[in-house]
Amino acid sequence: MKQKYSAGFLTGLLLAALPSVAARAEISEFLRGLPSKYCSAEDGRRPVVKSQGGYGTCWALAATSALEASLLPKTHVIFSADHMALNNAFSVTLNDGGDYRMAMAYLAGWQGPVQEEADAYGDAYSPAGLLPVVHVQEMRLYEDVPREKLKKAIQTYGAVQTSLYMSRATTAEDQPYYNAYFSAYEYPTAEDPSHDVILVGWDDTVSRFLFRDIPEEDGAWVCQNSWGGSFGNDGLFYVSYADATIAGQAIAYTRIEPTDNYDRIYQTDPCGWQGSLGYGKEMCWFANRYEAEEAELLAAVGFYATGTDTTYEIYFQPDGSNSREERTLLQAGSVQEAGYYTVDLEKAIALSKGEAFYVMVKIRTPGSRFPVAAEYHSDAHTATVTTDGKYGYLSSDGESWIHTEKTFGANICLKAYTRM
Repeated sequence: MKQKYSAGFLTGLLLAALPSVAARAEISEFLRGLPSKYCSAEDGRRPVVKSQGGYGTCWALAATSALEASLLPKTHVIFSADHMALNNAFSVTLNDGGDYRMAMAYLAGWQGPVQEEADAYGDAYSPAGLLPVVHVQEMRLYEDVPREKLKKAIQTYGAVQTSLYMSRATTAEDQPYYNAYFSAYEYPTAEDPSHDVILVGWDDTVSRFLFRDIPEEDGAWVCQNSWGGSFGNDGLFYVSYADATIAGQAIAYTRIEPTDNYDRIYQTDPCGWQGSLGYGKEMCWFANRYEAEEAELLAAVGFYATGTDTTYEIYFQPDGSNSREERTLLQAGSVQEAGYYTVDLEKAIALSKGEAFYVMVKIRTPGSRFPVAAEYHSDAHTATVTTDGKYGYLSSDGESWIHTEKTFGANICLKAYTRM
């Protein structure tokens, strides 16, 4: 199907939408001046309402909607949930469901996103060969954070994807959890989350008496569902702050760029972060070996922070060098939230065609015993994972290294980005 926008047109819109360095610094300042109620629709950042029908695709619909909100109001584009749910690296169908880690792997690996017009929803078919129309280079995870931090993320990025325990059954009239008249939902008992929605706002003034199972506090999140416009108020509904699972985990898509930001991605982990490796302490080294396909410049490095307040040092070392003195420190820094991050190098490294090289990261994640994200065959959904021809390494000191594919049957989640 013909796409509505050309790649060049989207690139121009995205460049206009990206925040400046100063704006990003302002975003990182801690929370202040939050209003008692807010909805991203007030700023023209509400994405279109979608309907999952009878499929288990709420995770993909929520992820694509949150992506769209991050680009609004300057860039209006609808991303294909069908492509995310079917054309990823996992062995899943539209009925198998998914989670935020699947969305992160799909996006971080440049498997997508594509536009809805290129891969329409609901036909159980996703054409091969479609290229992403944007590159998602950063995704931040919020786990059990203060309510105000999520509010700030919503205000900054337009929407945040989250999970809760909710189904058609729990919203039925004969159940005490959903008040259809006020579009107000609250499930008081802790259960494993079963449904993904996006947080698009909040209202601290919402009375607790709007909820059928009356909670102990006022206030609610403003959520957008994936059950079409007939649910709630044109897809919007309240979820009480007292709901047992809402906002316990959330993800924001925080760095979305045009597809000409880098020319090539080197990676060994199409299914992304499936587990963690380490030596039982918060500091660890990890590395991947790659071979340059062309004469190019190593311009950026991407990896997962598996916990909060992670610090890192990124190194480059030519293949065949066993001397630490030949190792070059490229960049050092820190990230506040867990998630996936791309670090642009202040000085690019020239690579010749066929040159083998190592990208290494020394990472420290306070409180973690296994701070390195790894991909492995964990279940039926990750049956496609292979360690063949991949060279990932782990070290406790940066001197003695273990080949993770041979030792653990796992690939290191560490990507390299190059420019020609």
